[in-house]
Amino acid sequence: MNHVRAPLECLCWITESEGDEPIRYALATACKAERVNVDEDIWLEPNADFHPVGADNGLFLRIKSWDRADKGVMYYPPSRGVQPERNVGVADEAFDFQRIEVRTRQARLLEDVDQVIAAILEGRPLVARSAFSPDGVRCVLLEYPVKTINTSDRDGYYQVDTGPVLFPDLSLSHEHMIGNLRLAYVAHNAPDWAEFLLNVPVPVTDDVRVNHFAKAQRVDAVNTLFEVE
Repeated sequence: MNHVRAPLECLCWITESEGDEPIRYALATACKAERVNVDEDIWLEPNADFHPVGADNGLFLRIKSWDRADKGVMYYPPSRGVQPERNVGVADEAFDFQRIEVRTRQARLLEDVDQVIAAILEGRPLVARSAFSPDGVRCVLLEYPVKTINTSDRDGYYQVDTGPVLFPDLSLSHEHMIGNLRLAYVAHNAPDWAEFLLNVPVPVTDDVRVNHFAKAQRVDAVNTLFEVE
């Protein structure tokens, strides 16, 4: 049995409609396509970026991205067909178990720009939350570490620019919400809006597309920043 452990990049709670309980989704750190426990030739060719997503409702999403979109890489053995770039499934049918482990710490809400700037300049770890509704019906709450942030104590501003996080792209129209989640980066410098940059297929020639962070999406949001003890 092979166990995989990966740190969390983002937690995402989505409430489908009023009165529903939110479902938690977790994006784990990316890795590369590999053969495990071999003496050589670990990296698969062609190689893919691999992003795992799990959910409390027992579903999973696996996002693979090769050097071009729709590359048509076959499973092994090839009789199994083409590997999907976005694979949604039931965890109990694919794995012995799937577990989302969240370790919590105390944190202090940063209540104004001066507190944010001070925390940045003193090198304290930060976590952000962004709450928004992508369609006016569903409620989304993201929680993510702020790995990259800009600031100026002279001009009195900060700007979060970090990722990846999860963003529900409802234009995908998947039957399960987890199938609508895209990778994204998030930026904000105010408490009431955020801009996301979604990873989508982008044409580079008439015949070739690549998966790239290229689709900007602005939302009204409630952003809060926390200093983690």
